[in-house]
Amino acid sequence: MFKVIDLPPEGKPEETEGLDRVCPPPAGTIRWIDLVETDKAALDVLGQRFGFHPLALEDCASFELQSKLEEYDNFLFIVLHTITADPDDPSDVQIHEVHAFLTETTLVTVHDNRIDAQELAWRRALTDETFLRHGPDWALHRTADVMVDAIFPLLEAIADELEEVEDSIVRGGAGGDLARIFQIKRSLVKMRRVIRPLRDVIGILTRRQGDPRIRERTAVYFRDVHDHTLRCAETIEEDLALASHAMDAYRSAISNRTNEVVKRLTIVSAIFLPLMFLTGFWGQNFTTLPFSTDAVFYVMLGTMLALPVGMYLWFKGRGLL
Repeated sequence: MFKVIDLPPEGKPEETEGLDRVCPPPAGTIRWIDLVETDKAALDVLGQRFGFHPLALEDCASFELQSKLEEYDNFLFIVLHTITADPDDPSDVQIHEVHAFLTETTLVTVHDNRIDAQELAWRRALTDETFLRHGPDWALHRTADVMVDAIFPLLEAIADELEEVEDSIVRGGAGGDLARIFQIKRSLVKMRRVIRPLRDVIGILTRRQGDPRIRERTAVYFRDVHDHTLRCAETIEEDLALASHAMDAYRSAISNRTNEVVKRLTIVSAIFLPLMFLTGFWGQNFTTLPFSTDAVFYVMLGTMLALPVGMYLWFKGRGLL
């Protein structure tokens, strides 16, 4: 489905749907075209009416690309990404991809599903007359800005979850802590694979001086987006380090609990060792044993009672219990 926002030289932004305005705009008009759920027919329309290169249109048919910027004769082709939490699995993340064609008068965005960040920029273009007045490159900048900013709440949520896991480990841990740590690390690695090329693309856009499609004013504002992308990348690395520390803490907690169990079993064995000797000696299957008198028998019983009590008190006094 095509949606179009037109900003004429005089007047307010106007939104329409359909194919009628999917073409270069009249002189003085700034146009933003948005296409959701692409198909071959829709891409063919873009190719016929704008002359977009077949290779760029071929890239638009799939949504598993890295962020990139490609320059053609009459347009720039840019792939941007944002990341959100998976609504079906809060411990996982979803990668959203936007393909953009940028000319001096038109911005065409293509994506395969609804993206909240991109929708926010679209609504802003409809309500703020100055949004598109700065040019289609400004609309691209604002779209990239909100897409990058949408990642920060997710990173904060991941950091909070890591702190909860660490607290759980310190309090004694649970069997699910290890699985949570592995899931968080997988999500962070997935995010890192997206953010690194996105950071490079935004960096290139800050250095497009002299390109009529990226005005100098917009390039300056892309620097702010680049700074935000760098912060995302740094935060991801910090969260990965926290996840590794949580893993080490989990292993240390398991090792300490194992050592504690082994220590207690050793103490129990030490207490019962003399008892095993006594019962083994006096339980020999002979008719007559040395010292087999009633007095010795009672001494043996007293010893069997006194030894474990004495050893228990000795171990407790040494702080081993």
